[in-house]
This record gives sequence, structure tokens and C-alpha cells, in this order.
Amino acid sequence: MPAADADLTSYSTELREAAAGAARLVADDLRAAFRGTMNIEFKRDQHDPVTEHDRRAEEAITKSLTARIPDSGVVGEEDGAQPGSGSVTWYVDPIDGTANFARGLAFWCTSIGAVVGDRIVAGAILDPMTGDLFTADLSGAYLNGDPLRSTGRRAEAEAFLITGYPSARDVAVDGPEGLAHFGELVTAYGTLRRAGSAALSLAYVAAGWVDAAMGTAVNAWDICAGRLIVEQAGATYQGFGAEGWNQPGYAAHTPDLDPVALNTFVTSRG
Repeated sequence: MPAADADLTSYSTELREAAAGAARLVADDLRAAFRGTMNIEFKRDQHDPVTEHDRRAEEAITKSLTARIPDSGVVGEEDGAQPGSGSVTWYVDPIDGTANFARGLAFWCTSIGAVVGDRIVAGAILDPMTGDLFTADLSGAYLNGDPLRSTGRRAEAEAFLITGYPSARDVAVDGPEGLAHFGELVTAYGTLRRAGSAALSLAYVAAGWVDAAMGTAVNAWDICAGRLIVEQAGATYQGFGAEGWNQPGYAAHTPDLDPVALNTFVTSRG
């Protein structure tokens, strides 16, 4: 691990480039597979699909990252944790939004984040369908190589919220009370969509294409890269539900937004 902050910033740029390169590596293959015939399996339940393309892409990404940054560890959605002896751990989601990918809805991405110690220091999110590459390191956030700064609407009544809530598990746990809170968000925001990819939703907040994003049951590989991109773009990221950077709940919004209803929802989650 680099000894000084300046060294870590420089190292984070190298890690950002490694993440971006690995994401690009699998983009053509995933784009070619999209809307084609594929085998779909399910992990926890019918709401949690996986395809052969998820597994193949994660394997290729892991090989690329560990070749470029030897001794680094990898935590992937499909293959689990592969510890390394070095200071870097990669969090990899080869297809964030697999359900969308498997059914032909073009809102999915590849997300790769790098953690040194307990600090996210680099990340890349690539949308293979548009070619948009969102990246960040400790020097800033970037969209297709250009500096990225988040901006948006101030009032929730004019704002756009993307959320994964409520999932089937949320409905089972929260019941009518949770649906009532969701109804308050629907009423408060000018536009609300359940789009199906936490990573890409966070990237959209960083770009100012939406004003807010929120989820309640995400994994570390879903939000690792997105959290850093949001924060380095000048937007706000708030995790909830646990300690550390990888909380299962998140709320993110542009720096302009006054997120009254969103904050009320987060508070209701405890």
C-alpha cells in the first residue's frame, strides 16, 4: 500500500485505468449476447437470475485485473471472494442488472471498484449499449475521459428518482408500511422509475441525468464503483443499514437537490 496520500492518489489512477480496461475487455462480448438466446439460471429465487455471460465476463475481468495488478484480491458476484496477498481488493459485478440483460431491457452495466484498506480508491462503470464509461479515482470523476460534475433540480417535485425499492424481499419484510413509504416517494418526486441496476443508477446521479437514486438491499459489488463516482462528481452518497462503506442501503442525490422525502424514507429504515 502506498505510504503517502500523494502516492495513493497516483496509484488510484493506475487502478482506475485497470478497472476501465477490464470493463472494456468484456463489452463487445456482452453487447453481442444481448437479446440473443441464452441459458438463464436462478440463484436465491426467481428474482435473482444469472446467465453464462455473467460467469464468463467475471472470469475474464478477474484475469485482466490480477494480471495488471498482481496479488490483488477479487470479490465477484458470481465466483465469490478470491483473496490476494496485496493491498487491493476488487469488487466486480460483470452484469449489474442481469434481469434486464436477460430479457432485453437496455439498462445494465459492468461495474468494477477497487478498495485499498477500507477505502474505495478507484472505480469504473461501463454501459456497453451506449459506450458511456464512468470512472473515478482520488483525483476526480470522469465520463468518457472528461471531468464529471453532478448537477440537477432542487425541488423533489421537479426531480427524477431511480430506485430498486420495493423488491419482493422488501414487500415481504416491510409489508403495507413499506409500500406506504414508497407511495410517499412516488407522490413527492416528479418522476420515479424502478430501473434495475444500482450501479448504473448511481452513475446517472453523478452525471446529473437523474437527481436521486435509492436502494435497500444491495451488495458491495453493486455500489463500490458507483459510490466513489458519485462522491468524486460532487454529489452526495449516504449508506444505511450497517457499518462500513458497503452498507446494504444507499441514497444518493445531486448537490442541488433538497431531498426531504428521500431523507424521511431513509430515516424510516432505521
